[in-house]
Amino acid sequence: MTEPIDRFVSARVISRGVAVAPAFRKGLWGTLMLAFIGTGARLVIPILIQQTIDKALVPDRVDLSLAFTFCAIGASCVLVSSVALRKATLRLGWRAEDGLYTLRVKLFDHIHKLSLASHNDEKRGALVSRVTSDIETLTQFFTWGGLTLLLDGFQMLAVAIVMVAYDWRLAVVAFVVSAPLVFVLRVVQSRLITAHNISRERNAHLLGNVSEMLSGFDTLRAYDSAAHVIERVEKDVDDRARSNIRAGFIGAFLFPSGEVFAVFTVVAVVTTGLLIGPAGGLTSGALVGFVFLTYRFLEPIAEFTEVIDQTQNAVSGLRRVLSVLDTPVGPPAPLNPLPLPNGVLSIDLDRVSFAYSARDGDDEDDLVLNDVSLHIQGGQHVALVGPSGSGKTTVARLIARLVDPTIGTVSIGGVPLTQVGNEVLRSRMVVVPQEPFLFAQTVRENLMFALPDASDDLLLASFKDLDLLDWLETMPFGLDTHVGQRGGSLSAGERQLIALVRASLVKPDVLILDEATSAVDAATEVRISRALQRLAEGRTTVSIAHRLSTAARAQRVVLLRDGRVVEDGSHQDLLKNDGEYAKLYATWVSATEGQR
Repeated sequence: MTEPIDRFVSARVISRGVAVAPAFRKGLWGTLMLAFIGTGARLVIPILIQQTIDKALVPDRVDLSLAFTFCAIGASCVLVSSVALRKATLRLGWRAEDGLYTLRVKLFDHIHKLSLASHNDEKRGALVSRVTSDIETLTQFFTWGGLTLLLDGFQMLAVAIVMVAYDWRLAVVAFVVSAPLVFVLRVVQSRLITAHNISRERNAHLLGNVSEMLSGFDTLRAYDSAAHVIERVEKDVDDRARSNIRAGFIGAFLFPSGEVFAVFTVVAVVTTGLLIGPAGGLTSGALVGFVFLTYRFLEPIAEFTEVIDQTQNAVSGLRRVLSVLDTPVGPPAPLNPLPLPNGVLSIDLDRVSFAYSARDGDDEDDLVLNDVSLHIQGGQHVALVGPSGSGKTTVARLIARLVDPTIGTVSIGGVPLTQVGNEVLRSRMVVVPQEPFLFAQTVRENLMFALPDASDDLLLASFKDLDLLDWLETMPFGLDTHVGQRGGSLSAGERQLIALVRASLVKPDVLILDEATSAVDAATEVRISRALQRLAEGRTTVSIAHRLSTAARAQRVVLLRDGRVVEDGSHQDLLKNDGEYAKLYATWVSATEGQR
């Protein structure tokens, strides 16, 4: 995702960021005007000093009246400058926070629209770092660096104009001596961009590994392998520290270089001014005023050197944020969505092939599914069975439109899924995954993710409809029972029961169950099976079944192997055929009896 670094990269990235979050530029001209007034008022001071020396300090006496007048004007300018710059700071701060808010919301929304492939390619911790630490670098920049860059830029431009008006000869000397600093800053800047990009990437990698380690805590503890993972994290921490040190080392060249050129410039201006002298039309006041102007011109350079470091860090963070926003969402929404028919919905897969690779899937070795055609009648319960890697989960993902087929068409209710709006599809179809995700909240709050306006009476009615009200009464606090992080306070079966109740609230026409009865004890499996039977009534249901008791209860069984449909029929018919399903079922029955 890292784009090549060139001299215009920062400007392009910032321009893209402003386009994504227009609030950054809202009211910008008013802010610029206030900044111009604040900066211009400060420039009057050197002029007043020159006028005081040349006109108030006359031979043998001091014109106090004129001197006090200049002082009063100077005080007024300082007051105007302070008010204008404070107002500019507030306006810029408000706009910056508004823009960052927009950027955060868009980023979070976009992440949830990315395809499964994108989520699989990118570690979750790395995506979290985009929303947190990468955005935080922008916050730090706009808090101080953005305003400093704006004001200092105005000040240098305005001072340069006044310097030329004062004495073009001294102005040329000042510009020539300080000009090489631009080249120095450019060279250091390009290296800073690269250093900060590496630093942000290593920070994202570190967060990804830390997140992965914490998620897999139980496995690490079970195998006593935490030491190995901690060693890997320590290496990530060391890599991040080294990259930050390198960025700091490069940035450390900025401030001294600005100070050195400032000294050289002032010395050159004073020396040239003394050589010109009164004979060349340069008064003492004009020389002193010009020295003050020179300091005003060079003063921002010292701050520029600090701001450049912060700017490049912010640009690196913004580039990483934009790289996520540039990732195409998937599957794409239809331009002109078609409505789905009312009532139960049929499902059709027409010569569907699918490959998870980025290639077109022409090579059969890349295909997870190969030329699969399947018609599921509305209201029918179909169980997908087969060995691991046969394509069962992929079929379910295609029906749920979590992915689109590489070749072929998937339709629901006679309408191609690519022509169905996502909101309509999710209101008519529910997927219960193999390991249902529960948020670290109460049972009630986890159910209301499906139906935010659901009342307690409706929630209790859903438990009753699935014959689970007696189970709910065994929970310590009923609907107010906290389920823990990822539902860790509940058993695997209890998490699946809550997921089934959550699915029933949507009242879907199509139900997809991915291993809904796996990894549970026999008693819980009976409870889940009873709830499933009630939930599936009158609905088109597709179950991925490893426990063939699920297949035996289904109206139809589809056996897949190597991405192809091998057998298709009812449980009893497939047993009579004495084919691959019959052998698989016999093996499962034998293994089940052996466990008793």
